[in-house]
Amino acid sequence: MAIQLTESAARHVEKMLKQQPQSVGLRLGTRKSGCTGFAYEVDYADEIGAGDQVFESHGVKLVVASESLPMLDGMTIDFGKTNILNEGFDFINPNIKEMCGCGESFSV
Repeated sequence: MAIQLTESAARHVEKMLKQQPQSVGLRLGTRKSGCTGFAYEVDYADEIGAGDQVFESHGVKLVVASESLPMLDGMTIDFGKTNILNEGFDFINPNIKEMCGCGESFSV
């Protein structure tokens, strides 16, 4: 099982984490949402819980709750800018079977 960041995403997350000195890494998860079932959750990880799995990618810790891991396993997270105003994470998830039309939710 693994989740990884591209170099671009790792650089962006490192900048974010420098502004949150209490955080130990990036927390990734899923929640029920949207028309196809699930949405991604991204937050700062201020602690690592007993039910969390920790991955390291390009020096960044990725903290994932065990219940989200089956939906995220094998995922790569990229970060890019589409133009001067729009930038964000791109989730490359091999587990997705279907996405909604707006791209906000997915099913596995």
